[in-house]
Amino acid sequence: MPPTNEHAVLTVQGRGVQIYSCNLVSGTVQWVFVAPAARLFDKDGVEVGTHGDGPVWHLQDGSSVYGQVVTKSSSPVTGAVPWLLLKGVKFDGTGVLSKVEFVRRTETKGGAAPGGACDVGALTRVPYEATYTFYSSKN
Repeated sequence: MPPTNEHAVLTVQGRGVQIYSCNLVSGTVQWVFVAPAARLFDKDGVEVGTHGDGPVWHLQDGSSVYGQVVTKSSSPVTGAVPWLLLKGVKFDGTGVLSKVEFVRRTETKGGAAPGGACDVGALTRVPYEATYTFYSSKN
């Protein structure tokens, strides 16, 4: 959870993929996380932005926030990417995301790295969904 002085300013549903690359890591071939690629939807199902490598969230109002992971916890759903709390570290624009101090990823479904063997250099995209809540202490 974000600090107690923070309040939610926006909650969206992310739907997209988690991208993984097959790499040789310490003598073992394994899938390694590369980046997310998702579209963001409001409570009415209207697309309002995107989420991508950085990690960064962009809204159609022209604002963006880049995050840095503060805490990570396992999802209660098997095969789902972890729940995250990220601190906003870089901002663009003057819209909603320009005042965001924390981003929380919860309610994840899917997106975990595949198991088993892979060919070095291969890429795979694993579908996922998550709820992203943006927090600020500013009004």
